[in-house]
Amino acid sequence: MIYLDYAANTPADKNVLDYFMNTELSFTANPNSSHPLGRSAHDRLDKTTSALAEHLHVLKEEVIYTSGASEANNLAIKGIAHSYRAFGKHIISTCLEHPSISGSLTFLQEQGYEIDLIEINPQGQVDLAHLKELIRSDTILVSVCTVDSELGIIQPIKEISDILANYPNCRLHTDATQAVGKIPVDFCCGDCITFTPHKFYGLNGSGVLIKKITTSLTPLIHGGTGTTVFRSGTPALSHAVALEKAVSISFENMQERLKYVTELNCYLKQKLSAYPLVRLNSTEKSSPFILNLSVNGVKAKDLKAALEQYDICISIKSACSIQNTPSRAVYAITGDKKNALSSWRISLSHLTEYEEINKFLNIFDLCYKALTKK
Repeated sequence: MIYLDYAANTPADKNVLDYFMNTELSFTANPNSSHPLGRSAHDRLDKTTSALAEHLHVLKEEVIYTSGASEANNLAIKGIAHSYRAFGKHIISTCLEHPSISGSLTFLQEQGYEIDLIEINPQGQVDLAHLKELIRSDTILVSVCTVDSELGIIQPIKEISDILANYPNCRLHTDATQAVGKIPVDFCCGDCITFTPHKFYGLNGSGVLIKKITTSLTPLIHGGTGTTVFRSGTPALSHAVALEKAVSISFENMQERLKYVTELNCYLKQKLSAYPLVRLNSTEKSSPFILNLSVNGVKAKDLKAALEQYDICISIKSACSIQNTPSRAVYAITGDKKNALSSWRISLSHLTEYEEINKFLNIFDLCYKALTKK
């Protein structure tokens, strides 16, 4: 089996699993309990959060644990929209966002909020001039992903942040799920930043929202206590410990892994570009961890099915998207609906071996010739 869908999920690092298991076995009590065992668990959680905040260069009080990036995105977008509604109901985003963001925006639109989407340039990045045209005095939120999950485009978050500095009632949210642990992320750029560790060898079932102290937020979950007033629920100590460990490992090895994956990506693009019907949809602004492409005249689902016959796992769009529909992201930069229906994704890891890539290329050649009759 050759796995080329690391943008959807990564295998948990053994050290992360060990930290999770040891914490689970060592701490029985609820960290919010006032007895000695509860205080011990609380102290461990406090130290973990401090370590995580240090990795990210944020304040400990700015860390909000969630059940995953989808919850974190919902909390950030809906929480800001509700808290700042007195200043306006205008929100700006893009067509590249994860369904947990686009779905939240649709929900808010039905509640009377006005949503505008920034145009995308040919390289897949947001048009900053268009953002300046769209933003208004009643704009309360701009949400732009750091890296999208389909094309892997790295967005100019710093430049967006600089633009919004002139609008004190507008907050910037960025979904950094496909960036954290893979490429450098500046946590100073943004009022709310979201991510989940299962994208960088951590565990499913946990996520983080970094909310700046100066940003107001209305919680989604009410009743009970947690690690913060913004998210109720029994603190998941073992998940927090595992999350911090995953961040620590990924940050320590980031440059080495990034260099390797960049070389692997270049090799793969060079080989696939030799096919006349192959179209590379990812651009020069894409993260090397994601490669989106199409085979002209071949539906993505047909190519995916053909590759699966040889135990090769790729993806059509993101795992959370509605399947058998055109990719909004690919259509946005190509303007070609057929190409958007033909697009598929390879996502790489430092665990991906050249031997696997060469085997994939051999099998792709067979499938390409069978499906295109070339």
